[in-house]
Amino acid sequence: MVNALTLQVVSPVPTDIDIANSIQPQHISLIANKLNLNPNHYDLYGKYKAKVLLPVIDDLKGVKDGYYVVVGGITPTPLGEGKSTTTVGLCQALGAFLDKKVVTTLRQPSQGPTFGIKGGAAGGGYSQVIPMDEFNLHLTGDIHAITAANNLLAAAIDARMFHESTQSDNALFNRLCTRDKRGNRTFNQLMYKRLKKLGINKVNPEELTLDEVKRFARLDIDPESITWRRVMDVNDRFLRKITVGHGPDEIGLVRETGFDISVASEIMAVLALTNSLTDMRNRLGRMVVGNNRAGEPVTADDLGVGGALSVLMKDAINPTLMQTLEGTPVFVHAGPFANIAHGSSSIVADKIALKLVGPGGFVVTEAGFGCDIGIEKFMNIKCRYSGLRPQCVIIVATVRALKMHGGGPAVTAGKPLDSVYVSENVGLVEAGCANLARHVRSTKGYGVNVVVAINRFSTDTNAEIGAVRLAALTAGAYDAVVCTHHAHGGKGAIDLGIAVQKACESATEPFNFLYPLDASIEDKIDAIARSYGASGVEYSKQAEKQIKMYSRQGFSDLPVCMAKTQYSFTDNPAVKGAPSGFVLPIRDVRASIGAGFIYPLVGTMSTMPGLPTRPCFYDIDLDTATGMVKGLS
Repeated sequence: MVNALTLQVVSPVPTDIDIANSIQPQHISLIANKLNLNPNHYDLYGKYKAKVLLPVIDDLKGVKDGYYVVVGGITPTPLGEGKSTTTVGLCQALGAFLDKKVVTTLRQPSQGPTFGIKGGAAGGGYSQVIPMDEFNLHLTGDIHAITAANNLLAAAIDARMFHESTQSDNALFNRLCTRDKRGNRTFNQLMYKRLKKLGINKVNPEELTLDEVKRFARLDIDPESITWRRVMDVNDRFLRKITVGHGPDEIGLVRETGFDISVASEIMAVLALTNSLTDMRNRLGRMVVGNNRAGEPVTADDLGVGGALSVLMKDAINPTLMQTLEGTPVFVHAGPFANIAHGSSSIVADKIALKLVGPGGFVVTEAGFGCDIGIEKFMNIKCRYSGLRPQCVIIVATVRALKMHGGGPAVTAGKPLDSVYVSENVGLVEAGCANLARHVRSTKGYGVNVVVAINRFSTDTNAEIGAVRLAALTAGAYDAVVCTHHAHGGKGAIDLGIAVQKACESATEPFNFLYPLDASIEDKIDAIARSYGASGVEYSKQAEKQIKMYSRQGFSDLPVCMAKTQYSFTDNPAVKGAPSGFVLPIRDVRASIGAGFIYPLVGTMSTMPGLPTRPCFYDIDLDTATGMVKGLS
């Protein structure tokens, strides 16, 4: 193995796992030292991972933030265009070659795609986070904590409905408010929250009227309204729809529910959008699991479980420190689904990192999918809750994807590329650049400088690259730079690093949101749809019903998180390029109240992926002689 600081590239580029296994990572304490973290600031998780503790941000309160950079992309092919690889490669360039203080902040990947069809998410080639196997598997257990917390809440819902179905109001009340050894009945602190919500201003349980006892003790959850499902971090299509309550003690309580993948849990979105331990506790408590029969929202705190969820999540709130192949620091934290949630790593990781790099340093993070989804949600959801404002957005583009948007044949994961994608066709590239141009113009509307990173493949020609660069600059990009970081590591992203530094230093425009929070839910949805190129929005009766309900319940001031295909500006993934004048259909509208957003469903969104005929796990194995993982991609 070679040391992480002496990266030696070879051609052709070996597999990701072979590259990762060929590099000896530095002890994580050395990476922490680069950020001036002392041992009191972190807990070690083995030799190559550490949890950075939240109090660090208090110790650095007086330090000014560094530059904040977010990486998005054009509308992708199913193969991906290299956003994570570009994010890592840029940071290797800034830290290892341009002598800048830099931290990469990335989402923790789900084991679903790792063992499914997409593979891992540590970057690729010579721009990776290491140890790659630990990054893509259990890491420090955050997703497992989310799974446990999510399923505890699911169990609490069913248990409460069961007990309410078999007990009188007084029996429920007596079991909820037990007597102490002296015979006195008391409320605990969590119960006072429910009393306040009900408008009952009493502290002695004995003083409640019969009506108040009933309102306090009986949640009366409407089974048809329950939105909370169980989760697991594995792709399993047969768990998308299940029935529960078939045991001999649950007669009459059978209901239909299902499993989502763990990263689709609202608890993951809460973790990503929280600003502090107190904020996380409050968000977990106000998560809505359904309605009572009167149409009022029922929360985790109503069920009495908000505090327990916080206990399960208390270690998960601390970001995990890792490193790149070239020894630059990485924070890995949170991994919310990029469709039904906002698809970005955590606010707390970004805030700590910005203080650690300080003035003149760089924090580079990533937004899931293309800019129409990822950057829009990053700006209008994450930046609202964090109070942070990026100076620069990088849009990753590939000639391959632009050819597809220009009218090239369909690109399918697992199948060989059509010859058009490996031979020169400038006309297709130029036609497809309409997609890039719309992303550039939309992103510039937020008041940030845009740098286009052209992720070069060996089959791309100079003429094709020139067409992309011209289109990017014509659309208003600050710069457009060719990158070869997959093949050359940080050295292949030096020009990108220089362009990003200049873009950050020259950022002067005021930041703009796409919509105000006090706009109606419909107006927010319309603003987002028009940013896609739509001429308007069409609502189903179910969507209209849900909007009225959430507005009545007082949730209309939340930002909107559109759940839409990542493969098109429209609702139809087969429609490529930059279509305009279409009507965007809203099938349903749901809400993640604890996380803090309303999410309209554009078409059908699966929150539990299935396994393909030949999953990635076919290639994954263990070298029993060395203990090293083989075959991860």
